[in-house]
Amino acid sequence: MQKITPFLWFDGKAEEAMNFYTSIFKNSKTVSIMRYGEAGPGPKGTVMSATFQLEGQEFIALNGGPQFTFSPAISFFVNCETQEEVDELWEKLSEGGEKQGPGWLKDKYGLSWQIVPTVLGELLNDPDHEKSQRVMEAMLQMEKIDIKTLKQAYEQQ
Repeated sequence: MQKITPFLWFDGKAEEAMNFYTSIFKNSKTVSIMRYGEAGPGPKGTVMSATFQLEGQEFIALNGGPQFTFSPAISFFVNCETQEEVDELWEKLSEGGEKQGPGWLKDKYGLSWQIVPTVLGELLNDPDHEKSQRVMEAMLQMEKIDIKTLKQAYEQQ
């Protein structure tokens, strides 16, 4: 059991969200589902909470009601090794949501994600300030981050 687990509050869509997320990430699974019983407070048999894993990270989703919603102040940062992975996650997670850029999106449940190629951090941390600045300027012009464009900015003379 991991020591810290993200706990996500949904308004009746915990199971739907869990199924959505586990369908997107390759190394994912449903761990358990707890349903309301006679005592409630939700209708008997409906999902109270669902535990699932995405890429080995455990999450708990709660059907807590309309009192709270997600904010971009909290987001999930996803390291991507290839442009294909960036493209796939960007399209799937933003479906029904909102593309906010650069690299940020809000999914259809209101949860914020950062879909970022690992090479971005490497290029931004280059000791050559001019190169890293060109990469930053290129990234700020993007919605979905494009590795080829970042590398072209980096290599520019």
